Amino acid sequence: MNSTPAITVRPLAGLPMFAPGMSIVQAICRRLAEEGDGLRDGDICVIAQKIVSKVEGRAVNLGAITPGDAAHDLAARTEREPAMAQAILDESAEILRAMPAAIIARHRTGHVLANAGIDASNIAGGDEGTVLLWPLDPDASARTIRSGLQSASGARIGVVIADSMGRAWRIGTVGAAIGCAGLTVLEDRRGKAQDLYGRTLQATVIAVADSIAAMGALAMGEGAEGTPVALVRGAERWVGDEDGAGAVSGLRPVEQDMFR
Repeated sequence: MNSTPAITVRPLAGLPMFAPGMSIVQAICRRLAEEGDGLRDGDICVIAQKIVSKVEGRAVNLGAITPGDAAHDLAARTEREPAMAQAILDESAEILRAMPAAIIARHRTGHVLANAGIDASNIAGGDEGTVLLWPLDPDASARTIRSGLQSASGARIGVVIADSMGRAWRIGTVGAAIGCAGLTVLEDRRGKAQDLYGRTLQATVIAVADSIAAMGALAMGEGAEGTPVALVRGAERWVGDEDGAGAVSGLRPVEQDMFR
C-alpha cells in the first residue's frame, strides 16, 4: 500500500489584473478569504512570473531601446527587430545559440532559456511593442512574497515563481521554477534510498521545485485563463522553515553544461 499523501493543485480564480505597485500578497489572501479558505501549513503558492514582473514594473517598450552594433548583427541572423535583439542582449550573460526559431540565452540569473525570458503575451500594449522582462532577482521576489504571505496567514508555506521553458530533446514547454523560497529545490536521494529490488539509488536527484512549478503552470494555463496563481497541497514534506537556497541552486554549473 502506498502511504504517500495525495498532492492536489488548483488555480486561484478571480484575481485582479496586476499592475505596477500592486500587492500579490494582499490579492492572494483576499481571494482565499472570499472563497472561505486560507493558507495552511505546508501549502505551496505557485505564482506566474508575469504577475511578479508586472507588479515590479519590468515592462519596457521596445521603441525606447536604442540597439547597438551587436544587436543589429543578432537581429540580422535571427530575423528579429534590432530593439528586441538589444533587449535580449541586455538581459543575458551569454548567447548560446542564435537562429530564427529562438535565441537561446543564459539569462543573467544563470537560467538558460529562449529569448532571455522576454515575452509580449498577456501584456497590455504587447501589440504596440511592450514586452515584459523577468524580475531582477526572482529568488528575492519569492522570498519577499513568502514573508508577506506567512505574516498575513501565520502559516508555514513555500513559494515558487514559475515560467514556461522549452527543454532539450523535447517539443513544447513546461513550467519551471525561476524563483523559490521555503521549498526544497533538489532532493538528492543518491545513497539514501533503495529501489523496489533493494538496490541503492546512485543517480536520482529529484527536481522538486521544477515539478511543483510544472504542476502549477499546467493548472494555471498559458492563455486567457486569467489564473496566475495555483495552490499546491499535500507536498508539505518539501516545505521548510527557512527560505532555502533558491531556484538558482537547481541550475547545472556552467562547467557541467553538456549543451555548450
